[in-house]
Amino acid sequence: MSDLRLATLGPLLTTDAPLKAAATVALDAALPVDTTAEIAEPAGIPGRPERPHLVEHIRLKPPSMRTPAGVAALVHAIAHIEFNAINLALDICWRFAGMPEAFYRDWLRIAQEEAKHFTLLREHLLNLGFDYGDFDAHNALWDMAERTRHDLLARIALVPRTLEARGLDASPAVKRKLVGAGDHRAGEILDVILHDEIGHVAAGNRWYRFVCEQRGLDPITTYAELATRYQAPKLRAPFNLEARRAAGFDEAELAALTQP
Repeated sequence: MSDLRLATLGPLLTTDAPLKAAATVALDAALPVDTTAEIAEPAGIPGRPERPHLVEHIRLKPPSMRTPAGVAALVHAIAHIEFNAINLALDICWRFAGMPEAFYRDWLRIAQEEAKHFTLLREHLLNLGFDYGDFDAHNALWDMAERTRHDLLARIALVPRTLEARGLDASPAVKRKLVGAGDHRAGEILDVILHDEIGHVAAGNRWYRFVCEQRGLDPITTYAELATRYQAPKLRAPFNLEARRAAGFDEAELAALTQP
């Protein structure tokens, strides 16, 4: 494969989860990038395994931390987020033409880091006696990708800067749950993920502002309009303000989080 954007379609279409992660990590980051190519969408995006069974978000109950299966279910939920995040980062590479080369290299790097996160979590699940696919999961992350498939600005605003930024907020509490249940290895993995996810959200912020500037749009009012138009989830406290600042949210954006 001679083009990075085309190369991302290989792992994106792969249905086996561990193979998808391995194929993503194996992508050659030095491949040239045709930034202008309009690539026809192939069938089968995203490739995903038959399991886990996908259900509505409201049908998933918080697992009990009092049993090994409950701890594994929470680890599985995080692994499923990382699996979706691989697909999201790969998808943005091929789908949207006309951005600078650095944009595509950023999202390939992000996809590879998400693949490493998924692999760490799956290996830990195996050590707990379970595997990816053993618990039901929801599809909220990819649902937003579908809604924003024809709108680059909305995709950047509402996936990395909204849904993935919620992960920054949730990480401390989730880590406390897992470590409190005695799963210190999961806590270590979450530290790795939080460190990397700050960089992923920062890339979202950087490219969101780049496109807003290109189009002469105000980032804050535009974000509110996009969140309403695409029915983004309402953001609720507590917010991890330290992590959000590290990811490039400015004080006006942080103040807007608390507005009705």
